[in-house]
Amino acid sequence: MNFSEFEERHRFQQAWEAVRIARPVHYALFTFGESDLPYFLVCEAQSESAPVTITRGDVRVTRPLIITPDNMHPEFRNFFENGEEGRLADFIMARTAAFSHLQFENQRGPARIVTDSVEEAVSRLNRQLDNDEEDRVAILCAPAGLAGFAVFRYAAERVMKSAPDNIQELRERGFLP
Repeated sequence: MNFSEFEERHRFQQAWEAVRIARPVHYALFTFGESDLPYFLVCEAQSESAPVTITRGDVRVTRPLIITPDNMHPEFRNFFENGEEGRLADFIMARTAAFSHLQFENQRGPARIVTDSVEEAVSRLNRQLDNDEEDRVAILCAPAGLAGFAVFRYAAERVMKSAPDNIQELRERGFLP
């Protein structure tokens, strides 16, 4: 038995559970085309005296037009500042058919520093999005150091939830038996 694989799965599970989606988005993606996933990311302070940060970003999910050996695995751009987190994501995603060939690019703006707690920041963002009648923007929360993993989890869950509906739609259109 390979214990390092078990340890990697355990670390992945810990990171997955440490981040959360405070405001999910409920519409399905068409994972056979291009999709944009806008979000706000609220990051906990690194210490008691440090401020909470809010970052606005967008994940673009695309599928290459021509599949080659170089792009046959999922690709995550601008998610992980720490190479260790990226290796954990690659480890799990390489085993998931729903992600094969997909390219994920995270584009984020500058972080705004706020004096609120994480819960106060989430509450304020929820009110703002409700007032704007915005139902396609998620709010994500992460401990310091796991910001990229929060965005990764959000994008991964959206693709996993959308894949069955996409397959059903292709069947209804006569593209699949």
